[in-house]
Amino acid sequence: MKAALLQLNVSDDPAANRVVTVDMVRQAADQGAAFILTPEVTNCVSSTRSHQRAVLQHQDDDQTLAALRDVARARGVHLLIGSLALLTGDPDGRFANRSFLIGPDGGIIATYDKIHMFDVNISETETYRESDGYRPGTQAVVAQTPFAAIGLSICYDVRFTRLADALARAGAHILTYPAAFSAVTGAAHWHSLLRARAIEAGAWVLAPAQTGTHPGPSNSGRRTYGHSLAVDPWGEVILDAGTEPGVYMFDLNLDKVADARRRVPSLDNARDFEGP
Repeated sequence: MKAALLQLNVSDDPAANRVVTVDMVRQAADQGAAFILTPEVTNCVSSTRSHQRAVLQHQDDDQTLAALRDVARARGVHLLIGSLALLTGDPDGRFANRSFLIGPDGGIIATYDKIHMFDVNISETETYRESDGYRPGTQAVVAQTPFAAIGLSICYDVRFTRLADALARAGAHILTYPAAFSAVTGAAHWHSLLRARAIEAGAWVLAPAQTGTHPGPSNSGRRTYGHSLAVDPWGEVILDAGTEPGVYMFDLNLDKVADARRRVPSLDNARDFEGP
């Protein structure tokens, strides 16, 4: 089947971002993609919590979610919304970073809240505390579709092999890692991490990404790495989108999953052991 990764350069204005994303989904569908994936925080990239509180919406009211469900239904495609930043009812006011798998009828097949929070000190000038603004999820998710079982993850989750292993053992043929990856850690680790997850799981790894310097007064020059990747179950990079926003098409051959797992049955060969 044909699939597409959308590489975006999202601003802090959800309304403007929505127009661009919906148009790109249409382009991908018109080029024959039956499965289309968008990056993390498709609706809004912002480094300022006060701005996010002013522009974000609850799931039931989110206009980006509604528009993307409509275009999935109109084009009859499966659509992974990599994630949306959403308001929640949490007493501490933290947001959700939530991925949505949408069916060709526009229905929500599955949702997943990002489990691992990006709390890191990359350098003296680049620090992130995702848990200050976002509540972590607690539930791993494998969603069933007519063409594959899909294990949902988001960005920083890629560093946690136990999650990928659990998804693969639960039957996932595809692992998704939509991202807004730091330009610094992306250059150092992105390709290695994604290829490793594909090889270990014997699964396709699909990682649509944000790219470039993000517009908007609340972003202060924030940059993301780009390089949306499609990696096959043998660890071969089938698609690397580079750094330009756009629609990137590729062939998703799911027969490769069974072939890789037959050749190297590491999921079956794993053994329990006592810790050091």
